[in-house]
Amino acid sequence: MAEAGRPAPRPTRPGSPGDHQRLVRSLRTLGVREGEILLVHAALRTTGLRSDDLRDALLDALGPRGTLVTPAFTEANSDTSDAYRALTARMTEGEAETFRRNMPAFDPATTPSQGMGRLAESIRTAEGAVRSAHPQTSFAALGARAAELLAGHTLSSHLGEESPLGALYREGARVLMINVDFDVCTAFHLAEYRTNAPLRSYRCVVRLPDGGRKWTEYEDVRLDESDFGAIGAAFTWGMEQKGQLRGRPARLFSVGAAVDHAVAWMNEKRRGRTGQQRNGANPAPE
Repeated sequence: MAEAGRPAPRPTRPGSPGDHQRLVRSLRTLGVREGEILLVHAALRTTGLRSDDLRDALLDALGPRGTLVTPAFTEANSDTSDAYRALTARMTEGEAETFRRNMPAFDPATTPSQGMGRLAESIRTAEGAVRSAHPQTSFAALGARAAELLAGHTLSSHLGEESPLGALYREGARVLMINVDFDVCTAFHLAEYRTNAPLRSYRCVVRLPDGGRKWTEYEDVRLDESDFGAIGAAFTWGMEQKGQLRGRPARLFSVGAAVDHAVAWMNEKRRGRTGQQRNGANPAPE
């Protein structure tokens, strides 16, 4: 059994070493550096890539001192979410209550991520993976600093200073986005905590150590990704490295640059308005 945070040795697939090495070289050409901390968002559709193959290539490009991180968010355990309201909109009161009683409780060891893509699940389910404890905005990681970076994810800090995202900012991590746009850039959410975004209540159900269930309610920032595309479009030239992976666009930039840029943008553009949530490829939990 691999030590937590350290991936188990990866078996070589017959006939695949050449493809694997080419993929590793492509990642290094994009700018992935050995020993760094890398937060990855990827949509593998149209790339022809298998999630496990990309995960393994990323780990090899990062080397034994590197750390691979991905969002592993969940929202199906919340009754304050848009998803819940949509699912129960046409139910009777009794049907909605039965549905709520049977909603899956969050278990960090087994609950799949939702809407995060195949690569995120490949990382989350790999032997030795670490997952943070937040029932709605957990992260999964593999590598040398996985346990350290994902520790201490407090309930009232979805994506704030006391979350893995805050740790990634402090430790100089970078973001790699493959075949996705800035509207799924999780790093921008940290800027909301630094610009006094409004608060709201959240409620979700979690699994207890004895196998029971418990509903928990807490207050946190109202996460709003509706303008993330505009924030990304305003990135200054030189703040990101651009390239392609298997013919699809890829970009690489620092978490620090993304957050600092988003803080400045939000202070100017969001001033005087109330954030509005929306659903998307990177759903903000509710």
